[in-house]
Amino acid sequence: MQRNKKRCLAEHVRRFRARFVQSVEAVLGDVIPATLLIRWITEEIGSYRERIYGPFATLVLFIEQVLGTDHSCQDAVARGLSSRTARGQTPCSLNTAAYCKARLRLPLGLLERLAREVGGRLCERQPAAWRWRGREVKLVDGTTVSMPDTGANQARFPQSRGQKPGLGFPMARLVAVVSLSVGVVLEWALDACQGKNTGETALLWRLLPHLERGDVVIADGYYCGYFMIAGLITLGADIVMPQHHLRITDFRRGQRLGVRDHVVTWVRPKRPDWMEEATYAQIPEMLTMREVRAGGRTLVTTPADAGTTSKQAVAELYAMRWHVELDLRAIKTVMQMDVLRGKTPTMVEKEIAVHLLAYNLVRAVMAQAASLNNLLPRQLSFKAALQLLNAFEMTLRHGSPQGLAVRRTVLLAGLGSRRLPHRPHRVEPRAVKRRPKQHWLLTTPRHVMRERLLRLQARRMEATLS
Repeated sequence: MQRNKKRCLAEHVRRFRARFVQSVEAVLGDVIPATLLIRWITEEIGSYRERIYGPFATLVLFIEQVLGTDHSCQDAVARGLSSRTARGQTPCSLNTAAYCKARLRLPLGLLERLAREVGGRLCERQPAAWRWRGREVKLVDGTTVSMPDTGANQARFPQSRGQKPGLGFPMARLVAVVSLSVGVVLEWALDACQGKNTGETALLWRLLPHLERGDVVIADGYYCGYFMIAGLITLGADIVMPQHHLRITDFRRGQRLGVRDHVVTWVRPKRPDWMEEATYAQIPEMLTMREVRAGGRTLVTTPADAGTTSKQAVAELYAMRWHVELDLRAIKTVMQMDVLRGKTPTMVEKEIAVHLLAYNLVRAVMAQAASLNNLLPRQLSFKAALQLLNAFEMTLRHGSPQGLAVRRTVLLAGLGSRRLPHRPHRVEPRAVKRRPKQHWLLTTPRHVMRERLLRLQARRMEATLS
């Protein structure tokens, strides 16, 4: 790489790290170290031509685009113009074509690698006190996102079969593995919402190699199947899940540990059609599971620590699963990932990867603020953190290096003051008070309706002139 390219890239990296309160003196260590960040970029991109929207400049604008409230390419280009002006560079055009082409050139592998590296490094550097009994707890859940109705998106992520052609939107299913302690997304899998091996359990099956021995996996009852649990136990992970509604729980059987608390043996069911015989042969013929009735539900867990973990502790641990619902809501609602803008499957995957990368970067700042204020990361508000980071954006990135430590301290102290209230018994109905506006539903493809409206307008114009 030429010397001027290295110098330009190093300056971009320095400003990017300052934007997310990263420095050598960071309390949790260097979550996004400059040397590794430069190396990842050069490995994923290789050689490139220096231009206004270089790889890293485009990446930064892409992240700012998903962190902002507008989310449009025009807003991202305006941010780029403002940044160049602040650095004393030649102003660029506000035309979005060059920026959109630059986003297409960004490798998907770079975005996914950065998101996973940030999440993984933050988990490695967190204090042991943040973990549950010194163990890493990983939450699993799935969700869906929609995207523009284009032919390419429909081919890769078909719309629901219950929707007529031209009246629906392509849908993608996402399953994510989230850290309970720091809230970062560690891994994810993406696929269509219909077709073979596209369900949530199939997507989690792809993610099993990324789990580690000693992890505690918490998921809802949808994942509580024999083969899934066997795969997790084989990896050395423990699980806490609600009993599947089709499995009968009889507390009169097995080894009794207490009231509605026992250890039983599960027998391997017949091989399903989707599973290969070689894979089926590797699955244990029996599983020893602990079943407890607590918190109004029957929970299934591995009996490794049955003597030290009470029913109440198991119920309280499973109650922490709700955090993954809040995390996905923050990504989809606060960061507006619910409806994507990419018109091709590749851009859809890039958008999702950038959203998760930006989310992990915000979580890294929240972890630093929690550590400095003697709090847990889950005690801080994600939305408040995002608002503060956006408010401090220009002063962190383009302010003088001499005052950076003061600005960083003020930001982290402000984040520490935005504590979430403790409301253990709060309940809310799943209903809204404000009524939506009474718009007609689109029951005919949009282009057909446009033609009808144009014909109607033409007839009215002829009637007026006659």
